[in-house]
Amino acid sequence: MTVVNLSILKNGRAKAIRFSTLTAVCEALECRPGDLLGLSDDD
Repeated sequence: MTVVNLSILKNGRAKAIRFSTLTAVCEALECRPGDLLGLSDDD
């Protein structure tokens, strides 16, 4: 994962995330996908 990709995720500009990326982030943070993802009412 690159610094640019981390920045996009951190700043909320990501439109999608690959399952492999999500898995890597969760492994690094020792969390589950549900801890990182949520629903919003934004269009």
